[in-house]
Amino acid sequence: MTESDSPYIAMPRITVLGVQPGDPPFRLVEIDGEIVREATSMVDVLAAALAAGIKIHDLDDPETVRWVGGGKFTWRLH
Repeated sequence: MTESDSPYIAMPRITVLGVQPGDPPFRLVEIDGEIVREATSMVDVLAAALAAGIKIHDLDDPETVRWVGGGKFTWRLH
């Protein structure tokens, strides 16, 4: 398989990691591989992106944000 035959894999600048225990539960937000803040909602993810100069038009776009351990509506431990 050549490089041109391989499927494209998006490597978004923003990664939101799985829910961590806390009061309230939170998720860590990474930008460019560096943890930048804790988030308790989508608003916190958008604020982190804004602080880094990243415009998010669609939180569901896998080329923009990678959600690990649940999507944008997952903010509590199961």
